[in-house]
Amino acid sequence: MAILVTGGAGYIGSHTVAELLDLGEEVVVLDNLQTGHKGALLGGKLYEGDLRDKELLSKLFSENNIDAVIHFAANSLVGESMQNPGKYYDNNVFGTLSLLEAMKDAGVSKIVFSSTAATYGEPEKVPIEEGDRTEPTNVYGETKLMMERMMSWFDKVLGIKYVSLRYFNAAGAHESGKIGEDHRPESHLIPLVLQTALKQRSHIAVFGEDYATPDGTCVRDYIHVSDLADAHVRAVNYLREGNESNVFNLGNGQGFSVKEVIETARKVTGLDIPVVVEPRRAGDPAILVASSDKARSVLGWSPKRTQLEDIISGAWGWHQSHPQGYGDE
Repeated sequence: MAILVTGGAGYIGSHTVAELLDLGEEVVVLDNLQTGHKGALLGGKLYEGDLRDKELLSKLFSENNIDAVIHFAANSLVGESMQNPGKYYDNNVFGTLSLLEAMKDAGVSKIVFSSTAATYGEPEKVPIEEGDRTEPTNVYGETKLMMERMMSWFDKVLGIKYVSLRYFNAAGAHESGKIGEDHRPESHLIPLVLQTALKQRSHIAVFGEDYATPDGTCVRDYIHVSDLADAHVRAVNYLREGNESNVFNLGNGQGFSVKEVIETARKVTGLDIPVVVEPRRAGDPAILVASSDKARSVLGWSPKRTQLEDIISGAWGWHQSHPQGYGDE
């Protein structure tokens, strides 16, 4: 029996593929390589193509004995989603519908979904819990929430069980040093800071330093990418054991400010990292931290790599050895 990983050549997807391979699982990957990289795959059987290609999906399911699906494939840039909403509804929502229909036709009834804490929008309280209000403030978060709702109805009507994992900022690199974070364009703080250390950028922008936080900059929840991979594997096993559909937050249990990230990166790299303070960005909450108590108690999951210095050290090692990323573009 194989596990299908959609978007498996992406950042979190490739680390999850690596985790599955380490556990002896048979892995099939579907990725259109729009944002993923062949070089990020340490193994598995790759089908290069799009979720919306129904013939390809039918072929994939007929050629492989798929037991469960882990679904990462999606566009995920908040800013872009607010400029081009149609792209996000088409790729994220329609793509997921195509996948669920193919699963129905193939008799596959288990899916683990890479969701986002952006489904909550402005938090009612911190840390955020699974039962809190879901009112996304951007198109990206709205499409992910729609995907969750779609899965809920496919469960109610067709019995396709799902686990949705909501998390914030994946960070770090694989302990082997072979795979890491390579987005184009890059929008995540830690790789942007490290690119600045490598002098690939002139400075790192800090958007606002007058928030109601200890140092005035936004606080976010950073989770090591390998801990996220572990959670996805645990969620597959949770469904294999016959459990009901569920939603889990994944959090580090603590938040780190923008200034803390920059100072830690300076310590790790031993290099100067110039900073330019710019005005606040619209829609940036002061603090976003997720409670992962439910995932700890139900899935038996807990992050092992929680120290910011360790997370950045691993990322720095990968960026030093891959200054041009995977070099496939």
